[in-house]
Amino acid sequence: MLNEQEIIQQLQQSDMREKAFEQLVREYQEPIYWQIRRLVLSHEDADDVLQNTFLKAWSALDTFRGEAKISTWLFRIAINESLNFVEKKKQHIHLDESESGIANMLQSDPYFDGNETQIKLQQAIRQLPDKQRAVFNMKYFQEMKYEEMSIVMKTSVGALKASYHHAVKKITAFFDAND
Repeated sequence: MLNEQEIIQQLQQSDMREKAFEQLVREYQEPIYWQIRRLVLSHEDADDVLQNTFLKAWSALDTFRGEAKISTWLFRIAINESLNFVEKKKQHIHLDESESGIANMLQSDPYFDGNETQIKLQQAIRQLPDKQRAVFNMKYFQEMKYEEMSIVMKTSVGALKASYHHAVKKITAFFDAND
C-alpha cells in the first residue's frame, strides 16, 4: 500500500496514473460512499453520486495541485456532487419527506439495518438544511477535524463549529419532540 505522497506522484505520471487511481478508489470508496449516503439517503442514489465523484476526480486529476490532502480533495468533490444531486432532486421530484416517508424509505432499504433510534437520528438529520447536514455528517460520522472540513466546505472553522452546534441543537429538539 502506497502512502499519499507516493500516490500523488504516481497520479502525475501518465504511465502510472491508472494504477494509482485504482488504488485511490479502493482506499476511499467506502468512506466517501457513506458520506454521500448520509446526504442522499438511498443506496442507489449514493452509488450514482459515488460514481460521478470518481469520474469527476479522474477528469480533474490535472487540476489537483496537492495543496490539500487527496482525501480532502475527494471529499470536497463528493460533498459538492451530493449537494448538487439533492438540489436537483428537490427541484424535479417531490418525494414524501415527512417523518413516516423517511422511516419507510429507511426500513425498506436492504442496505440499512438500523434500529429505531438510528432511524430517528436519520429522520432528524434529514430535516437539517443540506449544508448543515453535510457538516454534521462529516463531524459526527467521519470524525473529521474542523480544519479539514474547512478545506472541504471552503468556509471558516468558526462557521463550521456554529453550523455543527446548530445541527446538534436541532437534532436534540427533534428527539425531544418525538419522545
